[in-house]
Amino acid sequence: MNTEKVSINRLVTGVPGLDEILGGGLPEFSFNVIAGAPGCGKTTLAHQIMFALATPERPALYITVLGEPPLKMLRYQQQFEFFDAEKVQCSIHFVNLADDTAAGDLSKVLSRIVTEVQMRGPGLVFVDSFRSVVLASQQENNEFLSLQQFIQQLGMLMTSWQATTFLIGEYFNETDPNPVFTVADGLIWLRQNMQRNSMVRKLELIKMRGQPTLPGLHTFRISSAGINIFARTQAVVQTESGSTWPAGTRLKMGAPGLDEMMGGGLPHGYSLLVAGPSGSGKSILGGAFLAEGARNGETGILIAFEQHFNSTRGPVIEKLIESGHISLIDIPTSELSIDEISTLLIAEIHRVKASRVVIDSLSGLELALAPSFQEDFRESLARMVWALAKIGVSLLMTSELEDRYNELSFSPYGTAFLTDAIIVQRYIEVDSRLQRVMAVVKVRASAHSNALRLFDIDDNGIRIGGMLLDHEGLLGGSPSERPNYKPLNRDADSD
Repeated sequence: MNTEKVSINRLVTGVPGLDEILGGGLPEFSFNVIAGAPGCGKTTLAHQIMFALATPERPALYITVLGEPPLKMLRYQQQFEFFDAEKVQCSIHFVNLADDTAAGDLSKVLSRIVTEVQMRGPGLVFVDSFRSVVLASQQENNEFLSLQQFIQQLGMLMTSWQATTFLIGEYFNETDPNPVFTVADGLIWLRQNMQRNSMVRKLELIKMRGQPTLPGLHTFRISSAGINIFARTQAVVQTESGSTWPAGTRLKMGAPGLDEMMGGGLPHGYSLLVAGPSGSGKSILGGAFLAEGARNGETGILIAFEQHFNSTRGPVIEKLIESGHISLIDIPTSELSIDEISTLLIAEIHRVKASRVVIDSLSGLELALAPSFQEDFRESLARMVWALAKIGVSLLMTSELEDRYNELSFSPYGTAFLTDAIIVQRYIEVDSRLQRVMAVVKVRASAHSNALRLFDIDDNGIRIGGMLLDHEGLLGGSPSERPNYKPLNRDADSD
C-alpha cells in the first residue's frame, strides 16, 4: 500500500486577501462555483482571477451562456486595472453559447464545451452564467440530458483535462438542493446588502476540499483595481511569530512621572486605553508616546479618525511624520469595516517595522464604520486588539468620556477589559476652577501607583504634579501653588 500523500499545487489568484481565505491559494484542477445575487461582483472576481492566472502555457477559456455578447462584457471589465488587452485572444479566449443554451439541449451545450476545450487545451475554464444552464434544464417537456448528468459529466471531463474550472451563477440561497453545489470542490459565495445608505459586501468560502480555509464572512470592496478582500483579522494573523523584544521590556511613555506611576513604563506588547473627557490631553499623551519611541529609534504609527487632529498634534509630531519616524494613516471616509482598517494597519506595521501604534480615537473609529459594523463594534475591536497583540506591537487607544465628576468610567463601549492597561484623565473642580487629574487604573500583572496625580499641559506637553489629596480631601489652588507639586525634569526623565 502506497502511503505517500498526493501534493496539490495551489494557484495564486491575484485577488488581495483571497489566498489567505483559501488556505494558501486555489487548488489546481479544482471544480469551483462562484455564486451570489446579481451585481455582487461574481463576474469581476472571475475576470480578476483569470487575468492573473492566464498565460500562454496555461490559457483560459471563458464561455458565456448569456444573451449578452462577450464584447459588451469586456467593455466594462476593461475599466479595471487588472485587465490586460494583450492577453485577449492570446492567453484568454471567449466563446458565446447563448443560442445552444436557449434551446435547452444540455447535451449540445456539453458537446460544444468539449469541442472548444479539445481545440484550445485550456488550463482554466469559466462558464458564465451557469444559472442560465440550470434554467434551460428546467423547461417543460425537456427530454434532453438532465442537469445532474450534465454536471457530473462536465466535472469528470474537466478533471480528466486537468483544467481548473469555475461556474459563475446567480444563486440566492446556498441551502437549495442543487447538484452543482454537491459536485463542486469549492463554493465561493458573494453577498451584498444595503443598510441605511451604506452598501456592505461580504464573501464566504462555504466549501473548499482538502484545505484549512478561514471561516466566517469576510468584507470586500470593489474599486478601480478590482476586488480587495479583507479577511477576518484574527484568522489572518494566527501564524504571526510575534515580538522579538526581550521579555520584560518596558516602554517609556514620554510624559515625565508617568513611567513611575505605571511601575516602570508600559510593558512592550501591551494595549493601553487612555480615557478622558474632551480636552483632557488624551491625544497629547498619544503623541508623546510616539515621540518617545522615535527618540529611542522606534518607528510608530498614528491612525487618526478625528478631523481636528491635524491642527492639534503639534510641530514635534508633524516633523516626525515628515521625517518618516511616525507613519500617519488618515481615515478620510466612512462605511469601512474593522477588518478593512486592520488590514491596512497591519500592512503598514510590516512595511515600516513599527513597534508603537496609536489609535485616536475609538469614537472616531466607530463613526468610520458602516452602520452594520457598528452593531458589533465591541466584538470587532476585540479582534483587532488581539491581532495587534499577536504581532507584538504596543498599542495606545484613546476613548472619549463624558466627565460627570462623580462617576468613574473607562469607556462607553464596555471595552476596558480588552486592554492590558488603563489610564484615566479627569477634571475636578477646586476653588471654582477646573483642574486635570490622572490615575493609572490598571497594568496587568504589574504593580503600579493608585494615586490621583494633578497634571498640566504646556508647550512641552504633559507635566505631572503631586498627589491630589490631603487629610481634608481635595487641595485648593493651582498645581504650581502647592508645596507638593514638583514638575519633573523632562530631559532627565527621557535619558
